[in-house]
Amino acid sequence: FVDICFSFTTVPKMLANHILETQTISFCGCLTQMYFVFTFVDMDNFLLAVMAYDHFVAECHPLHYTAKMTHQLCALLVAGLWVVANLNVLLHTLLMAPLSFCADNAITHFFCDVTPLLKLSCSDTHLNEVIILSEGALVMITPFLCILASYMHITCTVLKVPSTKGRWKAFSTCGSHLAVVLLFYSTIIAVYFNPLSSHSAEKDTMATVLYTVVTP
Repeated sequence: FVDICFSFTTVPKMLANHILETQTISFCGCLTQMYFVFTFVDMDNFLLAVMAYDHFVAECHPLHYTAKMTHQLCALLVAGLWVVANLNVLLHTLLMAPLSFCADNAITHFFCDVTPLLKLSCSDTHLNEVIILSEGALVMITPFLCILASYMHITCTVLKVPSTKGRWKAFSTCGSHLAVVLLFYSTIIAVYFNPLSSHSAEKDTMATVLYTVVTP
């Protein structure tokens, strides 16, 4: 559901721009698109961590799996993460709303991304950058560290399996998840956790396509 909605926040508008040959979006529409894009980015981020924990319980405590990963825990995790994701993105959206855009208003991107918008603003964007690099980094890095911790435990457990076939079977169940984790986090870090001065429109667009279209 999250991945489908993630794609639907950018692709329909992009297709409409090509078909109707109009490359415009209102400021309110731009903020709305940005809000939903990053809500689903955060949810993807959180759910990748939950999936890593799920793999950890399945691989390291298989006999206790049904007792640990209960329906109540899953529902609580998803509900809590939706709240955190929305509050986080609301903060960034409210900080973006008062900014002035008095010069060039052409976004060199295929959707309203925060980095190209900040580069267009003629207001002081220092606070926005600080919040992205601090609070935004915390929201992204904490789940990533949880994923690393889960896979460290999984690796230690799997290496104790006596047969090579058994080890390969255990690792193969995590392959697709690990591929998405590497692609998702490497592109997110490249796009958002560097100073604005080091960004280029072409590289940012290519990296963004990877996590907004390929990853889902």
